[in-house]
Amino acid sequence: MNKTKGDIFQSAIKVFSKNGYDGATMDEISANAGVAKGTVYYYFKSKDEVFKYIITEGVSLLRQQIENINIGKGDYSYKLRELSKNQLRLVCENKDLFKVIMSQAWGGKIRHSELRQLLKVYMEDIEKFLVKAMEDGTIRKCESSFLTYMYFGELVSVAIYNVIKNDSMKLDEVTDNFIYRLLNGIK
Repeated sequence: MNKTKGDIFQSAIKVFSKNGYDGATMDEISANAGVAKGTVYYYFKSKDEVFKYIITEGVSLLRQQIENINIGKGDYSYKLRELSKNQLRLVCENKDLFKVIMSQAWGGKIRHSELRQLLKVYMEDIEKFLVKAMEDGTIRKCESSFLTYMYFGELVSVAIYNVIKNDSMKLDEVTDNFIYRLLNGIK
């Protein structure tokens, strides 16, 4: 992504996060990016196209992390910790992006459906990872789809916790707590 498109991308994330989809305007996206409105239209035909681009890129970042950790070194005990740590870091470092993604996951419009489809593919990646962790013996065997959504829900909950508490997240400590709770439940 070139610098101008990157500036528009970052601006759009801030504008959608602050104003929601309906309140976001191409004028505000261009002003916030420091570019002419025509420049935004050079890269994107519509607000909807900008939105699709930011959610596609956001989910792609999450999926790329899974792939990188999956092919990396270590057993699945190590990989599960690294995946959790990196996913938490990505979500917390990109709060506005994930606020946009999570706020638009519900609804009946085409954009909502397209976002849910992206999230479904992401969840399939997580599920494949968790199945490998089960096969490796890191995680007890269970219904993988349920575990996948539980894992995702806990990631989102930790990110929300961080936003509400306004903590400067101690990533290793939070990751250790997250993994402990994931593997041991709340007994």
